[in-house]
Amino acid sequence: MTRMRMTGLWVGVAVVSVTVACGKKPPTVERPMPPPADTGGTVLGSTPAPPAPEPPLPEPPVVTSPVSSEGAIGSKNLDDLNRESPLLPVLFALDSFEVSAEGRAVLQASAQVLRQQPTWQVTVEGHCDERGTAEYNLSLGERRAVAAVTYLVSLGVTAERLRTVSYGKEFPFDPGHDESAWGKNRRAHFVITAK
Repeated sequence: MTRMRMTGLWVGVAVVSVTVACGKKPPTVERPMPPPADTGGTVLGSTPAPPAPEPPLPEPPVVTSPVSSEGAIGSKNLDDLNRESPLLPVLFALDSFEVSAEGRAVLQASAQVLRQQPTWQVTVEGHCDERGTAEYNLSLGERRAVAAVTYLVSLGVTAERLRTVSYGKEFPFDPGHDESAWGKNRRAHFVITAK
């Protein structure tokens, strides 16, 4: 027993002894009632608090190809798979390799496809727009590819199935010279290299 409990016990024994010796009835001590167990219901006379709203998750993009190994996607050759890829590119902001909420939704859909196709090997290519030096864009492209791979691994995709390469500004998706084209070129692009 702890020292406080022992002291309390001795004080209680002393009070009872003095009370009995004086011929008085010991005082009744009300014990506090423990709080009722949470049964998921409401306590009489109380109003249940509304549950806290959960923040909405972004909707993942719709994957238009079937993802079953036995279905059409499992029977396609690599050229057809990459031409009609179920792995959508992740777009990035200017001078950034941070995966946005939209990018995370795209990667969640890609992770689902990759978990259902466990034999696929994928190269994640990092790309940039035409602005900046070649060295800067190669470095930024690598960081974009690594950021996409890191997020896929956090979603349960095995790291050994993924590799990265940076092409900087060498292979633009859109050859234009305006913000619309640049926005498409700042990306992590997926290439299925083995089935």
